[in-house]
Amino acid sequence: MRNYATAQNVGGRSAQCDATAVRSGRDGVRAFALLDGIGSSAEVREWTRRAAAQVATAAARRGDAEAGLRAVYDRYAADPDRQDPYLRRYMPSAAAVVAVTRPDQPLTVAWCGDCRAYLLERGIVRRLTEDHSLRRVYPPTATFPDGGNRNVITSYLGSPATDEDARNEYNHPAIETGTVRLTGAARLLLASDGAYEPHEEAGHDLCVELDDDPLTSAVRDFVDLAVDTARKARPAEEHCYVDNATVLVADLF
Repeated sequence: MRNYATAQNVGGRSAQCDATAVRSGRDGVRAFALLDGIGSSAEVREWTRRAAAQVATAAARRGDAEAGLRAVYDRYAADPDRQDPYLRRYMPSAAAVVAVTRPDQPLTVAWCGDCRAYLLERGIVRRLTEDHSLRRVYPPTATFPDGGNRNVITSYLGSPATDEDARNEYNHPAIETGTVRLTGAARLLLASDGAYEPHEEAGHDLCVELDDDPLTSAVRDFVDLAVDTARKARPAEEHCYVDNATVLVADLF
């Protein structure tokens, strides 16, 4: 039975370059993936869609979020063209997050970049990921209250950086992971930055925003509100910069 829903809003961009994918594996395994393509073009859109399917498929086959994301990450990193700093600049890439569920086992999550995973349980929101961005590397201080640029990501699918490379430069690995043991019914939320940032900045309660049924309507309202909120926060001449917004929400039992 389908127990998840996705929704997207292109925002002010010329192309919808986020993508989601869901795949099933043996023994009740389900893998949920969301990617946020870097850039706004048909090439990035098509690449991101393929990559999302690859990540979800690899994670479902392996029954583990980290193993799945790492398999696809390593495959792209091994491309000789991506080893060339000049050529790499013109090749598609994306932030990515994947979560895997299996009966009687903890939920596993893995990510590179600034897509996020949240768990909504009994009215409580738990964030499961930490952004790979300059804001994390250079957090806000009294002298620099904004900290580093949150929109500059420090890890992504398509990068040739190893975990050691990323740790040496940014003090976090190229891929991070987490596990959560579920104690009851919960709602998993995967979101691109264009979806979660406007809600976060406006102080919206994610549980309230995603509490409605049917789920398909709830996720559509969620991304539409994110884009509307982002537009209202910008001058009219900057509406073209409003980001794509994409979410994938799954009910876990």
